[in-house]
Amino acid sequence: MAELKYISGFGNECASEDPRCPGALPEGQNNPQVCPYNLYAEQLSGSAFTCPRSTNKRSWLYRILPSVSHKPFESIDQGHVTHNWDEVDPDPNQLRWKPFEIPKTSQKKVDFVSGLHTLCGAGDVKSNNGLAIHIFLCNTSMGNRCFYNSDGDFLIVPQKGKLLIYTEFGKMLVQPNEICVIQRGMRFSIDVFEETRGYILEVYGVHFELPDLGPIGANGLANPRDFLIPVAWYEDRQVPGGYTVINKYQGKLFAAKQDVSPFNVVAWHGNYTPYKYNLENFMVINSVAFDHADPSIFTVLTAKSVRPGVAVADFVIFPPRWGVADKTFRPPYYHRNCMSEFMGLIKGHYEAKQGGFLPGGGSLHSSMTPHGPDADCFEKASKAKLAPERIADGTMAFMFESSLSMAVTKWGLKTSNCLDENYYKCWEPLKSHFTPNSRNPAGPN
Repeated sequence: MAELKYISGFGNECASEDPRCPGALPEGQNNPQVCPYNLYAEQLSGSAFTCPRSTNKRSWLYRILPSVSHKPFESIDQGHVTHNWDEVDPDPNQLRWKPFEIPKTSQKKVDFVSGLHTLCGAGDVKSNNGLAIHIFLCNTSMGNRCFYNSDGDFLIVPQKGKLLIYTEFGKMLVQPNEICVIQRGMRFSIDVFEETRGYILEVYGVHFELPDLGPIGANGLANPRDFLIPVAWYEDRQVPGGYTVINKYQGKLFAAKQDVSPFNVVAWHGNYTPYKYNLENFMVINSVAFDHADPSIFTVLTAKSVRPGVAVADFVIFPPRWGVADKTFRPPYYHRNCMSEFMGLIKGHYEAKQGGFLPGGGSLHSSMTPHGPDADCFEKASKAKLAPERIADGTMAFMFESSLSMAVTKWGLKTSNCLDENYYKCWEPLKSHFTPNSRNPAGPN
């Protein structure tokens, strides 16, 4: 596979032409009477026309045929995609899933769309407020099928297997330990090369942005220059028998046929694009004196709500770093949170739970449900000599955190057969260390 090229930067105004058609972008205007190369001009708006400039998102696409050139949409089998948050009763318990099982290629071919499974979520797609967490489990490429989401943005986290993603803006190769965001309305198709698994955070009605840095200053966390946008690439391809365009609309799946590939955009310009990011580029900030800083210092992207400082969803990672805090219990503290916390593991071993929480699995600690290190982690960390140490080398855990109280689907609780019924037992060995007659018991240091 030839190395793909990208444009660098987050949220930039960009312009790109396929080099096979130099000068394909109109000069000085967006919508000329006749476009260069006799292309069609089409605008893709990711925000209302009248949004402030700082939040206004749109791109102009110059394509061989406009995207309206398709047969009517018809409802198709929903598989395990849902936005019904009331199909099973609420469960406030700590929940953990074993690695989600990928279908074997020898048994059944499953592509990205057919392999979508909604795990949990909250809110309402019709009012453009909420989120969903999906697991994708697939073993074959999409071929002459593409997908677009009318409900929200997809933040895709591959865990096993690389993804070659064709979009209307160009191609992206996304490997484990990288993420990508396909924003609302953008058509894409995914090629896979093995049995493949990953996680998706979907947000309704808002877009992901970089978190404000406050007193951190101008630099740090995920730096804008490390986000990569595909360059224009097109195919002028007729599809005998029809190309299938799949749309998720109001939580339901629909399909339409057309005669050509949708990836026929010869040139584009704007600030509403897909993008990818390598998690290894995250500039980690951590406590260098004492105490455990809140995990918000590890936020890569945020989808803000209308309340200042409160997110519809945050994407947070726990990357390799140094631990140097003195006189401190270094693992994550015991916690009850007004937010909902879903965690996944791309690779390695999460520091607070060395066993049971495995790559390709996950956990959900719902609003105000207590959680924290297991008994073994607590005992070891309470007695450890506090020398500088590397934490999480070879590991990448992440969290989808939301201010909304998420409901788990029937697939998540029952059909997946991956729920760990014994999760609660990791805290059962915790015992009292209370010393009522000694305020300052002897510690390891």
